[in-house]
Amino acid sequence: MIQVKLFDREHEKDLEKEMNRFLKGIDERKLIDIKYNVAALPEEDEEEQIYCFTAMIIYRS
Repeated sequence: MIQVKLFDREHEKDLEKEMNRFLKGIDERKLIDIKYNVAALPEEDEEEQIYCFTAMIIYRS
């Protein structure tokens, strides 16, 4: 059966740590793909941006 695991963090290092923890529990041969995306949105009433780092791991269970 094919499954996905979704990750969503504001900091790339947090995303990396969480994904690595999850990947430790998966047999490498069952990993199909990893999709990664970054979105930058302006913060309301400020000149800063909010970043959203997301990833999806596709694997066989």
